Parts: sequence; structure tokens; C-alpha cells
Amino acid sequence: MASTASNHTTLIARQTEVSGDLHFRGNLVIEGKVRGNVNAHSDSDARLQIVDGGMVEGEIRVPHVVINGHVKGNVHASRHLELASKAMVEGNVHYKLIEMVKGAQVNGALVSNVDMDTSGEPRMIEYSEEETVIEVE
Repeated sequence: MASTASNHTTLIARQTEVSGDLHFRGNLVIEGKVRGNVNAHSDSDARLQIVDGGMVEGEIRVPHVVINGHVKGNVHASRHLELASKAMVEGNVHYKLIEMVKGAQVNGALVSNVDMDTSGEPRMIEYSEEETVIEVE
């Protein structure tokens, strides 16, 4: 059964600055500035959105993350990460699934969180017989 908390949205508006760590469930939209770590329960379906002009100075640990602002710190997205065209991340990015739009910048490592099988070895990506064509201009 889905939690009703996932329907709740918290907004940190422009001209607002928060100092300290944030812990949340549901949705968090940052238009202002946060100086501290941003965390959501990993078992939740929490979503963080940092809009153009928004900024986080600290580590992010949220299942679903959409960045179109500035992050100074490591990002850990346990499910899905979207880096929009004005995203600027100064830190390492850990993700399970990533979407990155032209113009997004990451000054750090991109680290895939590959699921481990029971032997502790990384699980191989399934092979497809379909032909893939990559055009180079």
C-alpha cells in the first residue's frame, strides 16, 4: 500500500536559505539554498527537485532526484537521477538509473550502483540480439 506522505510537497522558496540537515518523505522542491545534507528514507518513494537557481551545499541521499540547479557535494540516487540542462554538480554522482541532458555538468565521478548477485559479483547487464547503431558526426 502506497504511503499518503508521498503526495505531500515541501517547498524551499527562492530568497530562502536553510542551514542544517534535512530529512523528509514525499516531495521536496528547492528553489532557494540549503547548506546541509538532504536525506530521505531509502524505503520511501521520496523525490527531490532542485530547480534552476536552487542550490544544495551538502550530500544528497534520495531515491529520486531531479537537478536543474547547483549541488556542491556527492549525490546518491538509489533509484533514478535526472540531470537537466542547467544542472551543475560538484561531487561524485552515484545512481541506479540516470538521465543526463545536453548542457548538464558533473565535476566528479559517475558511479553506477550495479546490483550484486548472491556471490557478491556484479550482475551482468542482459544481452540483447537487437543491433544498435550509433551515428558519429
